[in-house]
Amino acid sequence: MEIDPRRLRVLLAIARTGGVLAAADELRITPSAASQQLNKLEDETGHALVVRTPRGSVLTPAGLAMAEAAEEIERALNVARARMEGGAELTGIVRVGGFTSFLRTIVIPRLPEWRLQYPQLQIRIVEDDLPALMRLLRQRELDAVVVELDSATAEQRSLPAGMSEEPLLDEPWKLVVPSGALLATENLDLARLPLPWLGVEATAANASVIGRLRRATGAQVETVHQYQETLTALALVAAGEGVAVVPALALSRVVQDGVDVLDVPGLGTRRVVLRRFDRRRSISMPVDTVARLLRESVAAFDTLVVAPRPGSAGHAERRAPS
Repeated sequence: MEIDPRRLRVLLAIARTGGVLAAADELRITPSAASQQLNKLEDETGHALVVRTPRGSVLTPAGLAMAEAAEEIERALNVARARMEGGAELTGIVRVGGFTSFLRTIVIPRLPEWRLQYPQLQIRIVEDDLPALMRLLRQRELDAVVVELDSATAEQRSLPAGMSEEPLLDEPWKLVVPSGALLATENLDLARLPLPWLGVEATAANASVIGRLRRATGAQVETVHQYQETLTALALVAAGEGVAVVPALALSRVVQDGVDVLDVPGLGTRRVVLRRFDRRRSISMPVDTVARLLRESVAAFDTLVVAPRPGSAGHAERRAPS
């Protein structure tokens, strides 16, 4: 049996994504090219490696054996790369993806300290949206990804095979409104605010909050505009264009005139988690070290109390209708 090991990456991608189309997307090749490579690999092994079902592609026992061999090859290459990059101390490059507020407040301020503590360990930061980060993680172009979820809907999401998830932080969602807009309102009905909601990119955790409120109340929750960055949302709110739900962490050290930040029961919390593939399948020591550093940085950062500075967003409490 003579096998071209380059075809194994297609089988490994199918095992991780659950389908030929998804594997092709991860490898950035056409679906027909992925199918051709799989067919040739099956010809070379003399075994059916994948069974297609209505729910995706499932590896046969022979396919699982070949996928395990592909992972061994991937591990060996990672070992070789680590040895070339490293020395006697903890060495290597750990590539961490994440979203703006976490990187800005939790990670980047600690980089100089971590660099002194581990001079041979290089931590590379990639900022992007959730779909792009997860794609890079599955492609092994990132070693770990920090992900934001709406806590109330987090359990509805499933992880790809072999991926682990470690909780880092739970923090409250905040309602941001134009200054003075709701001062006379004692009890807030989140489904019937006098201003529209600002729209946010569909994969963001904020969007899950708005969707959850819409489903819980059965009311039509109007959204206007669409933003990605919290600073854009605050500017729109200050201009009187609408209201927004943002996490406490995103408001840290942010100065914005013309907005009030309200604590409202019913908004729930944002959950921040660290995702990576099973540490038993990789060179885990550098990644484990970075995961520990992230946990320590989160523990040292009080995200539940975001003290307003002069000229910054004010904070107040509001009660939801009983």
